[in-house]
Amino acid sequence: MPSRRCRLEPSMRVVRASEHRSAGGSALKLLARFGLVGIAATILYAALAAAFVKSERFGFSPVRASLAAYAAAALFSYLAHRSVTFMSRGSHRSEAPRFLLLAAIGLAIAYGAPALLTAKLGLPLIFPIMITCLLVPAINFVVLDRWVFAEHIPDQSGDG
Repeated sequence: MPSRRCRLEPSMRVVRASEHRSAGGSALKLLARFGLVGIAATILYAALAAAFVKSERFGFSPVRASLAAYAAAALFSYLAHRSVTFMSRGSHRSEAPRFLLLAAIGLAIAYGAPALLTAKLGLPLIFPIMITCLLVPAINFVVLDRWVFAEHIPDQSGDG
């Protein structure tokens, strides 16, 4: 696949991030980095949520602990995806708000899927859980790659 470069248009900031990854190794490396950051953020969330509930210093309720842990994991996720997964050159001023919007959409899906599918349609809980577990990461990967971190650095490994 021929390489397309980022173009700056007078009326637009970035027309399109370069399609610098080959269909093979480079795309798989990007997906692996994305997965590892996601797994690390999930582990961080779980550990912090448990620690915040059990801590005598914090003593958060489970809901407050979950929200605080989610916020910390989201910050970690933003910084790690920015520097490790996508190696972005963009400014925090443009990327952070985009990331926060994406995180809010993911949270809305995680809330809305069970509310709609179990409470309204009477489906078993496994359906909204599976939809959330599959849909949110897929949406995140595409949106992070194409919009949030659109100014990321091409893979220099020679694969793409």
